[in-house]
Amino acid sequence: MSLKEKIKQNPELKRRLLNAMVHPVKTRPRGWLRLFRRFYTERGKGSVVCRNARLDIVPFNPFSLGARSVIEDFSTVNNAVGAVRIGDRSRIGLGNTIIGPVRIGDDVNLAQGITVSGLNHNFENICAPIAAQGVSTSEVVIADDVWIGANAVILAGVSIGSHSVVAAGAVVTKNVPECCVAAGNPARIVKYYDREAGLWKKN
Repeated sequence: MSLKEKIKQNPELKRRLLNAMVHPVKTRPRGWLRLFRRFYTERGKGSVVCRNARLDIVPFNPFSLGARSVIEDFSTVNNAVGAVRIGDRSRIGLGNTIIGPVRIGDDVNLAQGITVSGLNHNFENICAPIAAQGVSTSEVVIADDVWIGANAVILAGVSIGSHSVVAAGAVVTKNVPECCVAAGNPARIVKYYDREAGLWKKN
């Protein structure tokens, strides 16, 4: 049995190790762990993490940032409950929040104030606080060459196809096919690319 499996099967040991790595109230990596972050993260050549970005990155889930990609100031990236993988030449704009599990492709542009979250809080038991009921996760997948407008929200389990656009302020609750424009709350397809006609059409 591997060390990882032994830890998973021992709840008390798992709790102690987690507490040593993540502050139980702030729910962010402790200072000592942040000092070693470069040893357990993957950074592509020419990638940039701006000074005021917050990386809540832990070693037990993957984090990678592709070549020439950037995470701008006041953004938060958190992989505590699932991997976060960002491809090449992609931009995480000012004030974005990315909570894993999330997979972002190449040449993706996220504008400002966007939330992308693969996490949901459980709430089924009305006799227990929501915060005490744990979380469930479902990966968000944003394919290559996608543009997401300011203040959009992408919810858990959603996939967005390549060369699609999500309008500013949209709340995406369902998958968006490739070469489409989605807008509204909840988001719906308002335009798509007709390959036979070779032009964009309103839905």
